[in-house]
Amino acid sequence: MLLIMNKLFLGLLTVSLLMLAGRVVLFQGPVETPEALPLTPIIDMHVHVGGLGYGGSGCFISKRMQESYKFDYYLTAFGVSPAQLQQDGDQVLIQRLATTIDAAPHIQGAVILAIDGVVDDTGELDHDKTQVYIPNDYIAAQAHQYPSLYFGASINPYRHDALTRLERVKQQGAKLIKWIPNIQHIDPSDPQLTAFYLKMKALNLPLLSHAGREWSFIDALDEYGDPERLILPLSLGVTVIAGHIATTGESHGEANYQRILALFEQYPNLYSDISSLTQLNKLGYLNQAIVEPRLAGRLLYGSDFPLTNMALVSPYYFPFNLSFQQMFALSAIENPFERDLALKQALGIPSDIFARSAQLLNIESKK
Repeated sequence: MLLIMNKLFLGLLTVSLLMLAGRVVLFQGPVETPEALPLTPIIDMHVHVGGLGYGGSGCFISKRMQESYKFDYYLTAFGVSPAQLQQDGDQVLIQRLATTIDAAPHIQGAVILAIDGVVDDTGELDHDKTQVYIPNDYIAAQAHQYPSLYFGASINPYRHDALTRLERVKQQGAKLIKWIPNIQHIDPSDPQLTAFYLKMKALNLPLLSHAGREWSFIDALDEYGDPERLILPLSLGVTVIAGHIATTGESHGEANYQRILALFEQYPNLYSDISSLTQLNKLGYLNQAIVEPRLAGRLLYGSDFPLTNMALVSPYYFPFNLSFQQMFALSAIENPFERDLALKQALGIPSDIFARSAQLLNIESKK
C-alpha cells in the first residue's frame, strides 16, 4: 500500500509541476463511463522491435545508441538483455512479443515495424549515419511465423532500388510503410520522391510516418518532422498515417499539432494514431484529440510499444481523470498491451478508434 501511495503522490506531484510549467493541459474532469470495446478485431498498428544482429537477423543498433542511457531502458521494456539476445538470437524478442500479445485477451494482433536506415549518395545503406536498422526480410519472416503478428515494412525512398523494394514487401504481405524521417534523413516533401509515392498508391500501401519532434534517439533532423512536409504524398493520393498527431515540437514558430490539424480539413486520406499519447510529456493531448472535430473518423489505435512499458506511462499520471480504484486496477494489469488498451479505454477513447486500425489496413485477425 505504501508503494501505491508513493506512486499516486508522485503522479500528482509530477502532473502539478508540469501544469505549473505550462507543459501539459489538464484533462477536463473525470471521463464518462467508457464505451464497450468493438466486436471487430483490435489491432495495435504501431509496435517496435529491436535487435543486435544475433541469430542472423541482420539488425543493428549504432554504438552511440548502445552507449546511450536510453538503450538499457528500451531493452528492459522489451523484457530482454543483451546476453539473452546473444544466446538465443534476436528472434527471442519477437517470440516474447508474440506470446505477450497472444495473452492479451482484447487484442487480436499487432503490426511490428521494420526500420530502414540512412542512405548515402549511391543509394546504399549508410551504416555510419544509421542509428537503428531492422531489415524488412527479417520482420516479414518473423511475422509469418506468428498468428498475432503482421508485417510493417520500412524503405528509405532514396535507395537506388526503392521501387523494386516496394514490390517485394507488398508480395511479403506488408500492411504499411514506416518512416521516421527525422532519423532516416528523409524529406517527405522532396519532389524526387514522387515516383515512390505513386508506386505506394498503386500498391495500396499506406505510409505511417512519424510527425513532430523525435525524442527517442541520439540526434534527429527535426525539420523533417514538420507535418506540412507530408502535403506532397497526400496530394498524390497516398494514404498517410501521421504518427502521434504530431504532438511534439514546433515548426516555423507554430506547434506541430496545430499545423497538422489544418491538414485534416484538406486531405481525406490523412489519418493519425493515438500511440504515445498517454506519455508523461504528452498529457492533455489525448483529451483534446477525442473531441477535436477535425479528427473525427481519422484516429487509429496504436501503442508505440515498448515506450508504453516504461516509466513514461502510468495510470497514476491521470489523478484528475481516474479514481484511485481505477488507477490501482489498471496498474495491476501485468500484460503491457492489455494495460495500454485498458488505460486508453478508461480515458474515454471511443470504440471506433480501437476498430479502425484493422479496417484501414485490411487486417482480418489470424488468431
